[in-house]
Amino acid sequence: MADYTFFTVPMSRGQIARWALHEAGADYQHVLVDWASRPPELAATNPMNKVPTLIHHAPEGDRVITECAGICAYLADVHPKAELLPQGAEKADYYRWLFFAAGPMEQAVIGRTLGWEVPEGKQGTAGFGSYERTIETLDGWLAGRDWVCGARFTMADVYVGSQVDWGLNFGSIPPLPSFAAYAERIRTRAGYQSAKAVDRELIKAAKR
Repeated sequence: MADYTFFTVPMSRGQIARWALHEAGADYQHVLVDWASRPPELAATNPMNKVPTLIHHAPEGDRVITECAGICAYLADVHPKAELLPQGAEKADYYRWLFFAAGPMEQAVIGRTLGWEVPEGKQGTAGFGSYERTIETLDGWLAGRDWVCGARFTMADVYVGSQVDWGLNFGSIPPLPSFAAYAERIRTRAGYQSAKAVDRELIKAAKR
């Protein structure tokens, strides 16, 4: 048995978790989920009945990890040899932007995609304030630095990078120079390329 069982759908946020698995060098087997008939094993481990869901078959027993940011953080922690954890002063930036992307960024982009607008005078109530403010904030951070924590790639870049990469591909974020340059660096990663190759083949096979 592989160290991890990975429930996923190729054209989903599962792509984020697969990239994290590849960056961590984790041994995993995937279980492809049919939206129309989800396997009972998935519902048993994740009451939300959604992907990605990861089961770590640890020596002391199975551990279930859900939510992409949580999966990323867990894999970085369990696979320290991959050197994806923050070091020293990098910790503040690592945790800040990992959860910024999982919180305000995700909310702002999904809200805009679904046509939701924050009512006038209610920006303080919404966790992201406004779509424009969220985009400006991330743009300001990525401009002038290679990675989230500065000069070194960390697992935070898997999550933040996935948001930027996906957003540029589907037009949910603007093609600002900082985002375009960051995405170019992201796409040169061996882990990114090998993970995307798997999902592209699965997507292609599903269309045949």
